[in-house]
Amino acid sequence: MKSTGEMSIGEIAERFGLATHVLRHWESMGLLSPARAQGRWRVYGEGDVYRVAIILRARDAGLSLERIREMVTAQDPVVRAEVLQDQLTELRGRLARIQASIDLLECALSCDHDDFTQCAHFQADLAERVSGIGWSAVQ
Repeated sequence: MKSTGEMSIGEIAERFGLATHVLRHWESMGLLSPARAQGRWRVYGEGDVYRVAIILRARDAGLSLERIREMVTAQDPVVRAEVLQDQLTELRGRLARIQASIDLLECALSCDHDDFTQCAHFQADLAERVSGIGWSAVQ
């Protein structure tokens, strides 16, 4: 197969460090559609190699396989852009929460209090969280 630029499922799986069942699963989901040699064996060409790379990169970016399928099978570029925009919004929100956590940890580590939970900054963070669950309305 290598002389024609085609690879078997085992070869492409090894190239990307995947198990062959992962590629079969992606095919069953409609993410991949390799050709069939003599109607039986999966044959992966250059386009399939790029599709696997796209799937892996999108998965690294946090997209679910369902969202990846939606993106790669969409005929409308607006739909693809919406999938990407949704993921970007999610990642930015996650990044903001991570940055807030880093800030809180750095504050706790540099706090002069023996018990950082008594620090005014930490107490303010707790008060914000408590108010966020509507505690005052419950009382």
